Amino acid sequence: QVQLVESGGGLVQAGGSLRLSCASSGRTFSKTSMGWFRQAPGKEREFVAGINWFGDTTYYSDSVKGRFTISRDNAKNTVYLQMNSLKPEDTAVYYCNADPRIATEMFSWGQGTQVNVSS
Repeated sequence: QVQLVESGGGLVQAGGSLRLSCASSGRTFSKTSMGWFRQAPGKEREFVAGINWFGDTTYYSDSVKGRFTISRDNAKNTVYLQMNSLKPEDTAVYYCNADPRIATEMFSWGQGTQVNVSS
């Protein structure tokens, strides 16, 4: 069973950058398209970025396109989210999981990592 552990969140000023990591245990990770999600207080969880298992095809929601970059290292069973030009509206708990556009089922959710962007 795949377990997901997100890290790298923190407090940053608007315009700053953070790099999130999602470490996975489990043998199916390298063959699974993965994605990053976020959930702000009082809002539903939002899918913001996806990457195929090979790492050569990516997807971004309009809210993060041009500012965030998703990547992966299958040898390390890790997915990354580089976040630049952060805005206060990016404040949320960030999670990784299987890409919902492709996966037939999702993995168990990790604890997420909190990102706070101050104005």
